[in-house]
Amino acid sequence: MNNKKTRIIDEKTPLLILAGPMFLELLLNTMLNNVDTIMLSHYDEYAVGAVGNANTIMFMMNIFFNVIATATSVVVAQYLGAKMYEKMNMIYSLAVMVNLAFGAVLSAGFCAANPLIMDFLNVSPEMRPYSMIYIYIVGGSGFVTAVFSVMLQILRCNGYTKIGMWVTLAINVVNIVGNYLFLYGPLSFLNMGVEGVAISTVVARVLAVIALLVFFYVMKIGKISLRFLKPFPGKLLVRMIKIGLPSAGENLTYNVYQTTLLSFVNAMGNDAVNARAYCNTLIMFAMIFSNACAMSTQIIVGHLVGAGKTDEAYKRVFKTLRTSMPITIALASINALLCSYTLHIFTDNENIIMLGQSIMIVDIFVEAGRCLNMTFVNSLKAAGAYIFPLIAGILSNWGLGLTTGYVVGVSMGFGVAGIFAGTATDECIRGLIVMYYWFKKKWVGKSVVEKKTV
Repeated sequence: MNNKKTRIIDEKTPLLILAGPMFLELLLNTMLNNVDTIMLSHYDEYAVGAVGNANTIMFMMNIFFNVIATATSVVVAQYLGAKMYEKMNMIYSLAVMVNLAFGAVLSAGFCAANPLIMDFLNVSPEMRPYSMIYIYIVGGSGFVTAVFSVMLQILRCNGYTKIGMWVTLAINVVNIVGNYLFLYGPLSFLNMGVEGVAISTVVARVLAVIALLVFFYVMKIGKISLRFLKPFPGKLLVRMIKIGLPSAGENLTYNVYQTTLLSFVNAMGNDAVNARAYCNTLIMFAMIFSNACAMSTQIIVGHLVGAGKTDEAYKRVFKTLRTSMPITIALASINALLCSYTLHIFTDNENIIMLGQSIMIVDIFVEAGRCLNMTFVNSLKAAGAYIFPLIAGILSNWGLGLTTGYVVGVSMGFGVAGIFAGTATDECIRGLIVMYYWFKKKWVGKSVVEKKTV
C-alpha cells in the first residue's frame, strides 16, 4: 500500500500540534452540542425537555458505537507505528464496515424499543410524541454517527487532527441553519418543529461523514472496500472488541456513577443543582484541555508502542504531564479566582454564587487528578493494557468517589462542594494508581501488533 500521505508521528512530535486542534474541536462540540435545546427553547417548552430526554438515549447509543471507534484508534496507531502499511486498508475497512453494520442493528433496535424507552424514562404525555419522533429520526440514523466516530479516529491517528475541528464547526453551522429554517425561517409553515430539528441534525451528520470520506480519499490515506476483508480477519475483530468493550464499560460505569452523585445534589435543593450546572460550564475549559492532551498522547504512544519504542513511549507520557498539568491547574485556579464575577453571567442569586465559589476551589484538585488520570488511562489503552483502567475505574468511582462524596457532602453537611470533594478523591487517587501501573511498565508486551493476532 502506498502510504505517502501518512504523517510521521513519533517521540519528537510536539504535543500541542495534535492537542491544539483537538481542544478546539472538543470545545466546539461542548459549546454547540446543546444548540437544538437553545433554539427549541424559544419554540416550545415541551420540545426542550423532550429532546433532552431523547439525547440521554442518544448518549447511551454513542457509548456503544465507541466500542469499535476506541479500538480503531489503538489498532491504527500501533500498526502505523510498526509501519505495517500493507495491513491498513484491511483495518480501515474492518472498522468502518463493522461499525456501520453494528450501527444499523443498534439503530433499528432503539427504534423498535422506542415506546418501552419512553415508559422507562417516565416521559410525560406532553413530551412523549416529541421524544419519540426525535429518536425515530436521529436514533434511526445512528449508523451515520457510528461511521463518523470511526473515520474521525482513523484520520486523527494518521496525524490529521485539524480535519475534525473544521468538520465539527461545519456540522454545527449546518445544524443551526437547518434549525432556523424549520423553526423560524422559510420552512416554518410546515410546522415540523422537533421533526425539523431532527432532520437538520441528521443532514449535518451525513454531510460530515461525506466530508471525512472525501478527505480520506483525496489525501490518499487508504481505501475502504469489502474486498480487503477476504479472508475475514476474525481474530483481529475479536481483539478490537476486547479493546473496545472495557473502554465502553469504563465510560458507562463512570456516567452511572456521576448520575448517582447528581441524585445526591438534587436532594440538596435547586440552588445546589444550579450551582453545579453553572460551575460545570466554567470547568469545561480545563477539562477539555486535559482531554485533548490525553487523546493526543494516546495517538503518540500508540505509534511508539507499535514501532517497538517502549522506552520512548514510557518517557513521552511523563513529558506530556510536564506540559498539561501546569496549564490545567492554572486554568482551574483562574476559574476559582474569577468565579465570583463569571457566575454573575448566569445568575444574581448570591447563595448560588457562594456555593459556586466553594465548588471551584475544590475543582482545582478535581482537575489536577483528572489530568493525571486521563493521561495515564489513555496511554495504557494505547499500549494495549485496557483491562486495568476498567477495574481501577469501577473500584475508585464507587469505592472512593461515591463514598467520600456521600460522607462529606451529605452526612457531614458540606453540600455540593462535598460531592465535588468525593470526585476529587476519586480522580487523584485513581490517577496515582494508574500512574504507578505505568511507572512499573506492566503494560509492556500487551501490544496489538503481534503476528498471532493478525
